[in-house]
Amino acid sequence: MREIDRLTVEQCGISYATLMETAGARVVEAILRHYGDVERKSFVILCGKGNNGGDGAVIARLLRMRGARIKILLFGKLEDAQGEARANLDCVKTMVASGGMIFNEVGQTSSDVKSHRPAGMTEDIERRLFHPPDFVVDAIFGTGLTRPVEGRIATFISDLKDFKKEYDLKVIAVDIPSGLSSDSGQPIGPHIEADLTVTFTAPKIGNVLPPSCHANGKLVVASIGTPNWLIEEECPSQLYLVSESQVADWLRLSRRPEDAHKGSVGDVLLIAGSRGKTGAAALASGAILRAGAGLVTVATSSSAQSLLVTQAWNEVMTEALDETPDGAISHSALGRALQLAQKRTVVAVGPGLSSADESTRRFVRDFVGQRNTPLVIDADGLNALAPWPEELQGSEEMPIVITPHPGEMARLTGMTTAEVNADRIAVARAFAEKHRVITVLKGNRTVIAAPLKFADPDLRFTDVYIVPTGNAGMATAGSGDVLTGIVASFLAQSPRLTDEIKLGSGSRDAVVSAVYLHGLAGDIAASKSGMRPLIASDIIANLSEAVLQVGGDAERGRTNTISTI
Repeated sequence: MREIDRLTVEQCGISYATLMETAGARVVEAILRHYGDVERKSFVILCGKGNNGGDGAVIARLLRMRGARIKILLFGKLEDAQGEARANLDCVKTMVASGGMIFNEVGQTSSDVKSHRPAGMTEDIERRLFHPPDFVVDAIFGTGLTRPVEGRIATFISDLKDFKKEYDLKVIAVDIPSGLSSDSGQPIGPHIEADLTVTFTAPKIGNVLPPSCHANGKLVVASIGTPNWLIEEECPSQLYLVSESQVADWLRLSRRPEDAHKGSVGDVLLIAGSRGKTGAAALASGAILRAGAGLVTVATSSSAQSLLVTQAWNEVMTEALDETPDGAISHSALGRALQLAQKRTVVAVGPGLSSADESTRRFVRDFVGQRNTPLVIDADGLNALAPWPEELQGSEEMPIVITPHPGEMARLTGMTTAEVNADRIAVARAFAEKHRVITVLKGNRTVIAAPLKFADPDLRFTDVYIVPTGNAGMATAGSGDVLTGIVASFLAQSPRLTDEIKLGSGSRDAVVSAVYLHGLAGDIAASKSGMRPLIASDIIANLSEAVLQVGGDAERGRTNTISTI
């Protein structure tokens, strides 16, 4: 962000002072939009000595101009501030004389306070006006914090948390809640817990990755004047927050043509289910159809087929495969499975498959190694491959998508679940780069690592996408099976699959869109019935609403009529 600000000044002619003024104005706009008129409302503005504190000073001035009562707490000495931050802090200190504003310089102890009040304002009046305030604006630290806060600021953060529990006040954070690192999803120490965070230009890692992101409250990303071309061309990122517009673009590009037929919009083979585990196959196959694929066939163990027929939707076709004595698919079914897969658009393997029998594990390993179609692997399909075979690589012609939860990822990599959760971005990226597979690492804010192809085949470069949709109610049996179905369905409908699939474009966009809409369907379901009662089939039931919400009326299609007059 420092580099982006520098380039904005040098290449666009926008001064640092203008950037700070615009940042403060964007925060005030967000406050007005979310909380309404601020006239006669009381604000305590917490400022540091750096640029974030300068933003806070601009916010204080603009709020005062709208009739708000302002109390500024500067943590440190005014004389230690520099540049644009010092200029804006000096400005609001000068405004104290006109009334309606208090400026306090707070030292290391509660008694070390240098107070600047309007003439005639006593401590008792100040207490009545600001105890409690209506709002607290946190502008102490911005990006760049690398160690835990301590001293007076740490004490104040702790006191503010207790204060919030006692009084109905709102906390607005500038850029990122103070005490969090902008570069990590893991809290580094005591931090502000905000109701609203306004971050500038682009979200930071600490804004979007849990558990740190939970301290942001509602997140608003505000432009302060940096053009998009500068961000994309001069400071390209390998980390992206998935947006609704990105998913809407994929829905538009993959929309069915007027002359579509069931064979032209995706034919998916799902190898899933075993005796006692047919529900996973039923959920995944239902999701494949509801997500838009024209055809789905479930290949399952012979003793599971009859029960699956009663559980699956009427539109689902089934095939029986040789089985083990325990009712799982046997290695002897390999030839038939490869035959079934030969003319399919996409194959998905794993839900309810069972990986307890060595014959089933051998079936999965040999099928995956010999298949000639794009592949989605989940659940027991992943467990059968663990640890991941070094020779198994995805390719541009035959991409592999895996959808592990952290426990499955740990088994694939030989790590512990705690190690995977400690840095899901790094783990997903490393796995995707090494094995050339699109890696969907599930969890609170699912991350997707997608390798890209360059002219040099030895060059490794992997983008990671963070998906903001989804909720805790989706922590329920079958939710992952539904995701597998949606991913396979969207991959089969990818507009690039008809000629040449591109690992870094068509398949990536299909997977990103599938994960986003899976989470959005879960959010819609939770909004209707609550998170506690949510079950996996509710996600399927609300998928159509999620697609319409993002894709708009164009997803409804049009009715061609002929009339005579």
